Amino acid sequence: MLEKIREGSQGPVAKIILGAVILSFALAGIGGYLGQTTEQPVAEVNGVKISQTEFSRAFQNERARLEQQFGEYFAQIAADPTYMAQIRQGVVDRLVQQELQTQLAAELGLRVSDDSVRKAILELPYFQIGGQFNNDRYLQVIRQMNFQPDAFREYLREEMTRSQLISAVAGTDFALNSELTNAVALQQQTRNIDYVVISKESLQQNVTVTEQEIADYYDLNMSQFLAPEQVSVNYIDLNAANLTLETHVSEADVKAYYDQNKAQYVEPEKRRVSHILIDNSEDDDAAKAKAEDLLAQLQQGGDFAALAESSSDDTVSAEMGGDLDWIERDMMDPAFEDAAFALANKGDFSDVVQSEFGYHIIQLTDIQSQQVKAYDTVKADLRAELERTEKVNAFYEKQTEMGAIAFEISDTLVDAAEVAGVEVQTTALVDRNSLPAPLNTPAVLAAIFSPDVLEDKMNSEVIEVGDEHVVLVRVKEHVPAATKALADVSEQIKARLVSEKASELAKEKATTLYAEIEAGKSLNDLVTEQSLELRQEAALTRQAYTVSPAIVQHAFKMAHPTDTPVVEKVDLNNGDAAIVALKTVTNATVEDEIDAQLKQNITMAQVNKNYMVFIEALKANAELNLPKAQAATE
Repeated sequence: MLEKIREGSQGPVAKIILGAVILSFALAGIGGYLGQTTEQPVAEVNGVKISQTEFSRAFQNERARLEQQFGEYFAQIAADPTYMAQIRQGVVDRLVQQELQTQLAAELGLRVSDDSVRKAILELPYFQIGGQFNNDRYLQVIRQMNFQPDAFREYLREEMTRSQLISAVAGTDFALNSELTNAVALQQQTRNIDYVVISKESLQQNVTVTEQEIADYYDLNMSQFLAPEQVSVNYIDLNAANLTLETHVSEADVKAYYDQNKAQYVEPEKRRVSHILIDNSEDDDAAKAKAEDLLAQLQQGGDFAALAESSSDDTVSAEMGGDLDWIERDMMDPAFEDAAFALANKGDFSDVVQSEFGYHIIQLTDIQSQQVKAYDTVKADLRAELERTEKVNAFYEKQTEMGAIAFEISDTLVDAAEVAGVEVQTTALVDRNSLPAPLNTPAVLAAIFSPDVLEDKMNSEVIEVGDEHVVLVRVKEHVPAATKALADVSEQIKARLVSEKASELAKEKATTLYAEIEAGKSLNDLVTEQSLELRQEAALTRQAYTVSPAIVQHAFKMAHPTDTPVVEKVDLNNGDAAIVALKTVTNATVEDEIDAQLKQNITMAQVNKNYMVFIEALKANAELNLPKAQAATE
């Protein structure tokens, strides 16, 4: 079993999991969470505490994922406290699951080797440029995540160790052909129903709502009628990219910069190579012997491309005669690279070379010598770079002066804006979730609603919102959250009470009609007596979208009819009620080969079900301390 688990850690499922983790952190970052110092854990698993810092990191990543998914609509979704509470609880649940998996992995003695961690880093696309690992890109991304290389490797090792368990559960499950056939037949089953809907709208004329009822509802539900806290902000937006230089960069400046930094514009030697790869993972001796035999054929005049196509275990390059395209130094395995750059002439091939992937024979097919980029080809980029440097220098000078003036003259931003050479901007009176960019960041929000700025009406400190991009803020107007007046929400409450009462009348009427059916009256007779509309679906499917989802779900839960239809009452999600008569059930016959995608969907549904059973089993055997309410802030 352990061997199967270890194999799973190298599979596609593990890479997908790791990729999702890396992408999540790259989107959200973790720099904002390190300042939290609270010791109150959000949960405890077998004595191991899950800290507020861990929760905040995971919550912000989940929030970033949802913001990317829903875009501008996320602000509306996030305004619902019930929804956000569900998100927070889901984050806690996932953290508990991860800790349970970590503990089980440690108990089983699972550990990921240094080589495996290194290989995973090299293969992750977030660290690659043009399909090749780039160390500068790697360092840039993990710094954005606030990791040092050693800390990131350990973090990744822990994620990979956990993914071994997940891969084992997902990778060892399967569905029998009979299970697949039964599942497809069940999915394609159809049901013949008659139904009537008792609409609440049709009964609203029978509903009366008194002023006292409206007032009572208001008194009992004041929290539903809160006007959100609002704020209007004066601010200075200083961005290096938007600065105008007082003097332009001259042609002489650009040429001098080029001459001083000519080494940066050297294009290194490139070589185009082909190779024949013999995999040695199963039998090293046999692989080496095969490689040496191929080398002998080449030495006797054999065609390299033909031998690569017929014998190379690198199937992708083999289709192109072994071609690997252009390579530079530090792109390939060191042994491979040394051999490739030791070849002197086009057409030369190497002896057998061993790398971590097996045995290679390498042929040099083309050479591009080291070149220096001409001044004319790079001067536009150099000018832009020099202008960027000038703007950055000017930005930091203005930022320093602006911050000092804002501190000295703390009751206005006018003087600081004059020093910075920008205008003071003002927002409308809006709630805290509707502030415009660049004010809609956690750091700026924290400053705006801090006591010094909000209550004492002082200027904020300089706040960084991006690379060479800062803001200064002060509160112009603040309106605290307050309960809306009854007069402002009276019509809203009335409409809600009318809807609720009409819904109750619909359910009561459906109950009365259903009782008559149980007493022996037919649905058709009731339809005639009550002037209702009888609706029919002769071949209702589980995926039907023309019928209320509640009716569809209930119809497929009803017992199969025998001599007479099975009749039941259903409450609909919109407050209406319905009576459904199930007349017949038609089972599907699966004769053709089941579609591969459908097989995968059914198997994955089974995998997900078994995975949750696995998690529940871990929880059942663990000592969990889960706070009743999650109080962590966003």
